[in-house]
Amino acid sequence: MWASILSEWLSLIFRWLHVVAAVAWIGSSFYFIALDLSLRPREGLPDGVMGEAWQVHGGGFYRIMKYLVAPSELPDELTWFKWEAYTTWLSGFALMIVVYYLNADLFLVDKSILDLTPLQAGLFSLGSLALAWLLYEAACRSGLAQHELPFALGGYVFLVALTFAFTHVLSGRGAFNQIGAIIGTIMVANVFAVIIPNQKKIVAALLAGQSPDPKLGKAGKERSVHNNYLTLPVLVLMISNHYPLLFATRYNWVIVAIVLALGPVIRHFFNERHKGRPSPWWVWGIAAIGMIAIALLSAAGPRQSAVTALPAAPTFAQVEEIVTSRCSMCHASEPVWDGIVTAPKAVLLDSAEHIRRNMRLIARNAAWSGAMPPGNVTEITPEERAILAAWANGD
Repeated sequence: MWASILSEWLSLIFRWLHVVAAVAWIGSSFYFIALDLSLRPREGLPDGVMGEAWQVHGGGFYRIMKYLVAPSELPDELTWFKWEAYTTWLSGFALMIVVYYLNADLFLVDKSILDLTPLQAGLFSLGSLALAWLLYEAACRSGLAQHELPFALGGYVFLVALTFAFTHVLSGRGAFNQIGAIIGTIMVANVFAVIIPNQKKIVAALLAGQSPDPKLGKAGKERSVHNNYLTLPVLVLMISNHYPLLFATRYNWVIVAIVLALGPVIRHFFNERHKGRPSPWWVWGIAAIGMIAIALLSAAGPRQSAVTALPAAPTFAQVEEIVTSRCSMCHASEPVWDGIVTAPKAVLLDSAEHIRRNMRLIARNAAWSGAMPPGNVTEITPEERAILAAWANGD
């Protein structure tokens, strides 16, 4: 019991820290992207300044200037933006260990997809996390990233291919988390391995009385642009575990492919506005089409379903038998599943009244998607899911 309680509290603490750090990191990232794009060259600016921006906030006016490489002399105080990114990744990885690695049999493995042991699933997750980042880093350092459009298209295909592979190895929830973790790792590694080291080299050159290499700033800006376009997709992937109709349906990898395309398109709208250019309103038409496509795909049902037509209206006795045998060992006032001390999300399914009351939740998680039971640990069959769907649709 105490192990379960400790795990739950660690999950809460790390998730809270992860969200707070992510808000700080993404907020500052969005601000500086907007600031960078809004800078305008004007007469009378100091040497080396590429542009300035005037802003108003909190009752005060701010005049902000950006040096193309660096000022001739460093100020006494210099604020670095790095700990937000580092804390986001460290807390996220800790959360991944507590939720996914220590509970791999529930959240990372789905034996109906591939019969992995928790250790095998964890090693696969760690290995693919490191390998994906190494391949991205190699592509950037080879010079491919200088060709923006081909690099972006290649990166998109790479991420979609990874998603397809993950959905055929891990559970749907685990696959979505894994591709989100890979994108997040790439973004933080850009800060840790390129942006901050290059900025430190520029500072060191200034302190030594030398002229900084302009390529250092250019490389950092390149990685910052990558992060800018990856932010919106990773946010969707990180919250997707709350939406079974996304991660636990038949075309889940296609849904990720659409999300990966929509995120950069939506960022393009805001980037163009920050540049002072005409707003590309067509973006919202593309976004609407993409969201409609996701909604239609999410209605395709669970991936493992082999039933092409819903059965005739089932009796409640059939439904009750399925829920009792497949769900109520956890969703009960006194759960009997090892390691679970209270009903998940306080959903009780141990009586006819509770089953009827939670009909939509049952259908959403166990009929219209394959999210429950997690990892299909109780081995619910496609036919049983079809019976639950027919009950929910006919009630």
